[in-house]
Amino acid sequence: MISREPTLARIATAQQLLLDPFGLTPAHLQRALAEIQAHKVDDADLYFQYTRSEGWSLEEGIVKTGSFSIDQGVGVRAVSGEKTAFAYSDDISEASLLDAARTVRAISSAAQSRRAKVPAQKIAGSRSLYDGLDPIATLDSTAKVQLLEQVEQRARAKDPRVVQVMAGLASEYDVVLVARADGTLAADVRPLVRLSVTVIAEAQVAGQTRREVGSSGGGGRFGLAYFDSARIDEYVDQAVQAALTNLDARPAPAGEMTVVLGAGWPGILLHEAIGHGLEGDFNRKGSSAFSGRIGQRVAAKGVTVLDDGTIADRRGSLNVDDEGNASQRNVLIEDGILKGYIQDAMNARLMRVKPTGNGRRESYAHIPMPRMTNTYMLGGDKEPAEIIASIKKGLYASNFGGGQVDITSGKFVFSASEAFWVENGKIQYPVKGATLVGNGPDALTRVSMIGNDMKLDSGVGTCGKEGQSVPVGVGQPTLRIDGLTVGGTA
Repeated sequence: MISREPTLARIATAQQLLLDPFGLTPAHLQRALAEIQAHKVDDADLYFQYTRSEGWSLEEGIVKTGSFSIDQGVGVRAVSGEKTAFAYSDDISEASLLDAARTVRAISSAAQSRRAKVPAQKIAGSRSLYDGLDPIATLDSTAKVQLLEQVEQRARAKDPRVVQVMAGLASEYDVVLVARADGTLAADVRPLVRLSVTVIAEAQVAGQTRREVGSSGGGGRFGLAYFDSARIDEYVDQAVQAALTNLDARPAPAGEMTVVLGAGWPGILLHEAIGHGLEGDFNRKGSSAFSGRIGQRVAAKGVTVLDDGTIADRRGSLNVDDEGNASQRNVLIEDGILKGYIQDAMNARLMRVKPTGNGRRESYAHIPMPRMTNTYMLGGDKEPAEIIASIKKGLYASNFGGGQVDITSGKFVFSASEAFWVENGKIQYPVKGATLVGNGPDALTRVSMIGNDMKLDSGVGTCGKEGQSVPVGVGQPTLRIDGLTVGGTA
């Protein structure tokens, strides 16, 4: 845990933005929580949020759009058993706070009314993983436009086949304050930036015009100075290379085969096919393929999967989650054995375990639920080249696009945005249209080689669940999976 100084500084910032302008004090928050607890409830909280965001986008050589927005409000929640009552308002005032408190306490019968004892206020423990700066202010508007123009110029200079460049720059300054029924007060000040690059390359192939897309980008919880010339070149190189590679791609073969997944962003398959199935709500309800399997072998030996919200500056990291609990480094699968689930406060209470710092919500207008932060698999002892060389005939998928997963069955379908056909241990040619089809828990048991090159993605992930989106991170080493079904176009 950290010293009190940065924790108190974040609470002071949150009070200055979310309480002081509206004549509110921590005493008012305690009064609202006491109103909720006048009826017998299991839990209650207030979630205040102030968000300032900015976005710029470039297309056809010019910066076409720029946007700026400010949103603020408060969400009020009461929990009784498995039931949740929730109200929110963009009017932050004592009157609206008390009105929402009286509304949500109706979840519990008035017959259960009681004289609520207001607990003493206590400051929640937290971490200090990123600076509480306003990233929007770290570059002026002129410099932001020039940054996007740099992307355009460098991408077109890479290769004459690049015919279109699109780039986007987003910045967000997010301040939250959480007051809980047990007297806990927590706050976080969360910067977030992202630069995205997309290029379209065009060439004549067999007498026909062929166009292919490549994309890249990155970001995290820091200022815009992160996107220096070297970083821009890195993103541009990756996007252009992906587009040019796909210009030469042949139709992907289909069938059951050995598949090697690249390091980094391909961990999105791990996130979707495995991570969601380890979230507490699905397991409490018995609707996950992993329900009731703690202590059992669910993956091959050597497979260790973590969800870690404590990595400095990462897109998915949090000093405290959206319920005021400090983020944690949670081992979910260790050497193939299922160790635990990702928990928010409500599901942890109902499952009689501790919260894991994974209570997350999109905004003050949404209820929290168990969500991933940075989910990744630890590295093994194999060289990536050795893993590719082990393939007699199969697919090497180095990058992924979209995908879908059924939590109950564990079945997934993912499209590879960059993949190669491999024979006798050598990459032969790029392929297009490859989709990976399988079952998450089954695929984990088919992992036969784990690379020593574990890396996290560049900071671009956004996770959707029940209509809510939150920033996340993924990662993995190079992996060999035997007997995976590939749906192709050949």
